[in-house]
This record gives sequence, structure tokens and C-alpha cells, in this order.
Amino acid sequence: MLAACVFATILCGFFGIIFKQNLLMKIIAMDVMSTGVIAYYVLIASRGGLFTPILSQGRPVAYADPVPQAVILTAIVIGFSIQALMLVGVMKLAHDNPTLETHEIEKRNTP
Repeated sequence: MLAACVFATILCGFFGIIFKQNLLMKIIAMDVMSTGVIAYYVLIASRGGLFTPILSQGRPVAYADPVPQAVILTAIVIGFSIQALMLVGVMKLAHDNPTLETHEIEKRNTP
């Protein structure tokens, strides 16, 4: 059930990118899709019964792999920086155009 919700989030973001005409809505839809992909990765990487990899004198137990956690943190930071860069680009477009609708911007900028 949780996987279906994650796939629905990814699809909502994907269809938002395709069907929305406003550039800000496209950026938000891309962020929703990115969140869904990260949630899917966490869903796949999570397993029960694993412990954090902290050195102790106790008996040997199954440890969780820290690499997926590092990959997810990196993906979150890169996604945030890409979103910030796209918002700066939209701000530059908004300075030159009265609207953020893609078809209007294309009409104004075609030779």
C-alpha cells in the first residue's frame, strides 16, 4: 500500500510537469516527483531488524548499510540546489515577461 502511494506521488509530479503551463507549477511538480523518488528509494532500502553501525563491545548484529543514507542526503541537497537555480531562472523570465505561462513566453520570444 505504501509503495502505491509513493508511485502515485511520482505520477502526480510527472503529470504536473507535462500538463501544467505555469513555470512555477512545473517546478513544484518536479519537486513533488523528486520527493516521491526519494521516498521510493527509502522504502526499498529500509529493512526491519537492522541496527545503526556504531562500534560496540556487544555481540555481532546485522547493521544497516550507511551508503543509501548518504546517497539520499546527497540527492536531497542536489534537488534543493536545482530547484533554487530554476527559481532564479523563473525570476529572470518574470522580469522580462508579464506572465509565466509557457505558451505566452514562447509566443513573445519567437522570431
